[in-house]
Amino acid sequence: MKIAEMCGMASSFQTRFSTAVSEVARCAIAKGTNSLLVLGLNIVKATQKEIIAVITDTADLKSCSPEAFLYASKISGNIQYTYANNQSVTRISQPITSPGLLSEAKIKSIIDYFKFEPPLSPYDEIRKKNIELIALSEKLAESENKYKQLANTIPILICVLNERNNVLLVNESLENYLEIPLLAFDRKTLINFVHPEDIDGVLEGWNKAKQNRTTFLEEIRIKNGSEYIWHLISIVPNKTEDGSFNSWLVYFVDINAQKMMVETLKDNTELKLIKNELETANSKLRFKNKELEQFAYIASHDLQEPLRKIMIMLSRAGEHLSEDEKKKYYFDRITLAAGRLSNLITDVLNYSRIDNQQQFSKEVDLNQILIEVLGDLSLVIEEKNAVVNISPLPKVFGLDTQLRQLFYNLINNSLKFNTAEPCVTVSYKDIPKDENEPVGAANYEVIAISDNGIGMDSQYSNRIFDMFQRLHERDQYGGNGIGLALCRRIIENHNGIITFSSKPNEGTTFWIYLPKK
Repeated sequence: MKIAEMCGMASSFQTRFSTAVSEVARCAIAKGTNSLLVLGLNIVKATQKEIIAVITDTADLKSCSPEAFLYASKISGNIQYTYANNQSVTRISQPITSPGLLSEAKIKSIIDYFKFEPPLSPYDEIRKKNIELIALSEKLAESENKYKQLANTIPILICVLNERNNVLLVNESLENYLEIPLLAFDRKTLINFVHPEDIDGVLEGWNKAKQNRTTFLEEIRIKNGSEYIWHLISIVPNKTEDGSFNSWLVYFVDINAQKMMVETLKDNTELKLIKNELETANSKLRFKNKELEQFAYIASHDLQEPLRKIMIMLSRAGEHLSEDEKKKYYFDRITLAAGRLSNLITDVLNYSRIDNQQQFSKEVDLNQILIEVLGDLSLVIEEKNAVVNISPLPKVFGLDTQLRQLFYNLINNSLKFNTAEPCVTVSYKDIPKDENEPVGAANYEVIAISDNGIGMDSQYSNRIFDMFQRLHERDQYGGNGIGLALCRRIIENHNGIITFSSKPNEGTTFWIYLPKK
């Protein structure tokens, strides 16, 4: 102990080293023969020195008293034992924490001390060490109180864990932050305050830190009332004086402000990139629109013209043929197919021309629109003996040609998809509302078009406004499946909404929401 003291070692290291040496020495005194104990300083290299105790004996001391050697190993951790040729050698060492202070002159002074200083009595040495231990205990208690005070006052959430995930200590900041006591560091406890998406990352990092004795850092979200706040969690191994691990320190540092700033800067950078990509996409889109305009011109002239010639030639060729001859040469089928193709081209062109940016919105009287639509459908209404009921409609801002196309398509569908005498109702006031009414419906003029037609199943609700969607065979009901897609595009062009309700064999109601003035 005196050598360790003169080398500047702490009392705890002095006690560990001397106790380990005493255990083996007592074994040699009791069981050994020709025992020799050598104490000294060993210079491994300039930056590494150690105090050593070497006990030699002709007896196999470890076999004589394995418990003593086991205890000495636990205390010191730096013990080596060999037994060969009837000679046992036990070497116990303790590294010196500040080897640079042990100059040759200092080492010589230590040697001279043992040459000339008379031995101390065991009682005086024990009394001296007890006084030192009491003073050390007082300093330790004072240091512990300062540490607790510091840990409780700093705005950092701190806890201490052991290897079994048990929480040994929690500072006041963490106690006040959490709604329930933190007793264990496991999934069952963490789920109460850590964001569910972050728990797996925390547990995986904690397990790796335990296995590798390394530090774990991760950004996680911790619950604070009804929201989650970003924190940086640090799990650091807590080492004792002899370098062993006995616990882990866990820190939670609030980084929510920094995180928001980083995200904001990131968003700004992403917005710039998106803006550049959008400008590039707009340039390409403008080029594509010009191509589409050219295509529309070709479709309206170059495609329709051959069809018109085909239909004229069919008509002339069939003038001198009997009905049987016409059937024989499929004149009716060819004429019908050519007519369908012409209608298809016209419908596609109408769909592609719905462009709000190049037309001027104005106040449109829907009553006048409806008069014009019913005039266009008068032959169909008369042929089917249909009844159309109309209530006064409002005026809206929009494009009259598109709104005329909208009402034409919807009323025409009501007349077409009907097995009985059609009854169509166009209403504006006292329209029934249901749970499917859009949010903010009070800001819209709401118009309903109802019929007593064949209706449709709810399974088709996501399909009917798509291009070329037909719910029936062509030989049952005509059309190209573009009409309702065109209606939806017109409504979107007017910043409106279109919905419907329908049941098979009970009819259909389309709800049109157009913005108020």
